[in-house]
This record gives sequence, structure tokens and C-alpha cells, in this order.
Amino acid sequence: MAESIAQRDALPTPVRAILGYYADSGQLSVSALRLQRTTDRFMTRAVEDLFDPVEAAIARDVDAAPDTVEFEYDTKLTLPAELTLGQVYYRARRETPDGFDPVNRELTSLRARLGGADEDRLARLLDAHADRLDTIERAERMTELVTAALVDGDMRDALNDAEYEDFHVDFPVASDKLHREIASCAQEALQRLVDERFEAFPPAVRDAYDEAVDISERHQARDDRFRTLARRARDGDDDAVVAIESEYKFADFDTPPPVFDDDDLELPYLKTQYRRVGVIYRGMIEMYRAADIDIDRAFEKSIIFAIIGAQVWLDDVDDYEADYAEDQLTPVTAEYLLASDDETAYRRVVDISRTYLDAAKAHAEASNSPLAGIGSDYIYRSGDPSVLPR
Repeated sequence: MAESIAQRDALPTPVRAILGYYADSGQLSVSALRLQRTTDRFMTRAVEDLFDPVEAAIARDVDAAPDTVEFEYDTKLTLPAELTLGQVYYRARRETPDGFDPVNRELTSLRARLGGADEDRLARLLDAHADRLDTIERAERMTELVTAALVDGDMRDALNDAEYEDFHVDFPVASDKLHREIASCAQEALQRLVDERFEAFPPAVRDAYDEAVDISERHQARDDRFRTLARRARDGDDDAVVAIESEYKFADFDTPPPVFDDDDLELPYLKTQYRRVGVIYRGMIEMYRAADIDIDRAFEKSIIFAIIGAQVWLDDVDDYEADYAEDQLTPVTAEYLLASDDETAYRRVVDISRTYLDAAKAHAEASNSPLAGIGSDYIYRSGDPSVLPR
């Protein structure tokens, strides 16, 4: 019944995702759903704090009065950070005796809710759970850093691709040159903030981030090679088709990342999409671990598979027409170059996307992370494969 209701397009997608995850896992955690509102509020504040120095820098750059510039940036990359913080919150609440909420640092009894809180008892509980509270604080500060680093990296990619339309200010921008200058100013201001925040953590945190970025950039360095293969395959070169299969779809790791097991390594596009997007989020998890915040492997895999699934099912599907015209190799354009007909390519794209997102949900369930499972279901129900030829 839950899945039947979840398939109704008239319902809001978040509701459908909750019901869909419940249908698959049998888990419907009211406490986890309440935590979603808590993490949403935290992330809203975190992003607003990010843009305070950005707005000040733009105001100076355009000679505007301080505190008169409002800035926004379109990005979808911060959800994994929110889910990771939510997992820390969720675990902390599950491991804390009833009557005390370590996330909000308050008593939860009916008497406390009615205004009869025992201040002495609250003080004792705060002292008794000091280690757990410290972990929550470190997780929050790490989430602020991770959020800043993810947005900064996305801004740099947007600048490299001349995608200035993602940078929004609340005043008219008279020329493309000014828009480019505003975008550069915003990114430089945010990068300074990221560097400052890294200084508050052990060097291993920065090392984890830099390693992930290095791997991702080495993958990007192969972009010309992949574009050449796409162009040749589109022109009917059979050798290029074979190369796309061996170098892009079924590429092997020299040394597989320890997060993956043998079954994972059989997944199509795993190496290229891990290096394209997944490695950044593995780096994110390693940043939390470097700050002595325990994140289990199942949750890590859930995040990596969900982000790969989202990249293919949302971005690559939506961008298929432009990517194909520009010889941009993605799992979606690759399938249309490899398949004998459009219907086969369409079916493979759907199957590959579902495989990654189903794996993400399964690992979320294994890690007892209903928010991550709901997030994976939300990604799937947000996709629109009707834009693809078939």
C-alpha cells in the first residue's frame, strides 16, 4: 500500500520518498523525520554564514554600501553533508537514555515540556554525556567546513565552465564582464573562508580533502581523451566504441578504494564516476573521521552510491542533449553510443541509475540511517527520463 501511494505523482516528492523507503525497508522512523527539520535549520544557517563574507567582498568590489548586497548560489552538492550530520545526530539520540536530548541539550520529559525542568538534573546529564556532546559539536563544525569546501569547489567548476548564471545578486548586472567579476570575487572570498576554517582542525582533515580533490582533478584531465572517443564513436568508429567500454564503462581500478568490495567493482561506470563525483564525498567522510567522528562503512557507501546515482539520473539525464552535441562523455551519452538502438540505451540508463540508488538505499538500511535511505528514494523519484530518446 505504501509503494502504491508513493507512485502517485500528485503527492509531494518528499512524501513519496518517505513512503517509498518505508515500502522497501519497513522503517518509518518518526524521530529521524523530526531530525530532518533540525538538520535543515542547521544547514540553512551554515549556508547563510558562508555568504556573509562573500556579500561583504562583493559590496567592496562594486563600491556598494556595506550590508546592502545579498548573494545566492545555486548548488545541490550539500545534501550529503546534511545527511552525515543527521546520522551523527540520529546515532547520538539512539545511544542516549530516554529523557535527555543531546542534540538540543534539553530534557524531554512531559514535566520538562510543561516548564517544570529540573536544572540540577539537566546539569548532571550535560556533564555525564560530555563526550557525546563534544562529538556533536565537532560534527557541526566539520559540517560547516565541509559545506564551505563543497560550495567552493562547485563555484570553481562553475567559473571554469563560465556558468556565471549560478551566481545571483540582488542588483542588476549590466554586462557579462561584471557577472564574471562578481563570480570570481565570490569564489575568492569563499576560498579564504575555507582556508581559515581548515586551520581549526588537524592537518589530516586538510590532507583528506586535498587527496580527494587531486583524484577528481586527475579524472578531469582525461576529459579531452573521453571527448575524442565520444566524437569518434558518434562518427561510426568501432575502435572508439570498444575503448569507451574498456576505459569508461568497465574501467578497472589499479588499487580499488577500500570502501568497495568485489561485488561493487562489477558495477558499470564505477571507476569513472567514483573519480568524477564519488571521491569528493569519500573525502568528505574521511574529513569527519580525521576529526575523530566515527562514520561506518555502510553509511559511506550509501552516500557514494547515492551521489553517483544522482549525477547520472538527474544531471546527466537532464543534460543529455547538450552533452551529446558537445561530445561530453557521461554514462548517459555513453549508453547511447554503445547501444544498438535508442530503446536499449534508454533501458540501460534507467537500470544503471536504479542499481546505484537501490544500492544506496540498501546500505542506508544496513547503517540504520533512514534519512540517507529516504534521500536516495527522493533522488529516484525526482528524475525525469522522458527527456531521453527511445
